[in-house]
Amino acid sequence: MNSSAAIKAFTGEHGGTVCTSSNAKTAMAWALEKGEKVLFLPDQHLGRNTAVLQLGLSLDDCAVWNPWKENGGLTDAEIKRARVLLWRGHCSVHGRFTLDSVNEVRARIPGVKVLVHPECQHEVVSAADVIGSTESIIKTVAESPAGSKWAVGTELNLVRRLAANNPDKEIVFLDKTVCYCSTMNRIDLPHLVWVMESLVQGRLLNQITVDPKIAKYAKIALNQMLALP
Repeated sequence: MNSSAAIKAFTGEHGGTVCTSSNAKTAMAWALEKGEKVLFLPDQHLGRNTAVLQLGLSLDDCAVWNPWKENGGLTDAEIKRARVLLWRGHCSVHGRFTLDSVNEVRARIPGVKVLVHPECQHEVVSAADVIGSTESIIKTVAESPAGSKWAVGTELNLVRRLAANNPDKEIVFLDKTVCYCSTMNRIDLPHLVWVMESLVQGRLLNQITVDPKIAKYAKIALNQMLALP
């Protein structure tokens, strides 16, 4: 879902679908039933963790496709063997968490539970106590007992909101180094107010248009996701 309209259109035109971190398992299982292989893009970590930790495939069943190299940087044998081809892409925030981050926070905060998003690296997800989508992370913390301690590996603004909304718990950012999502932070309240006030004044700002063909196939991919059981 966190991809361009063009990527959604590509999947729709080729009989695929899109997914969120919440329904990636359902989408990948559906795709594997349709064919021998799945091209999962743009986030390799979500694809790998879904395939291995949720669908029971092995790491050997996954291969990373590097778009900057001939044949994806893979041999014909590696492509033939793979069940899931993972596009060499990742989330700039989730991809920065490391196993050292997990080990450091456990040593620093006795009794802490590590809660991470499935777009984190495989070794980080494997070492965590709980893995969950954004919605699941919010629910897990909210329903946890008072006094519980959480180190959360996801976007910093969300972690700060969790801490503010759950003052009876200790909630910290998994990494000691602060890293905001630059893309998400482009959408803020001052700019939203500016756009709304401009609309009231009859001025249309930053209008977004999508090529009709891209819109057509992107909608097919979205509708296919909504049709998944």
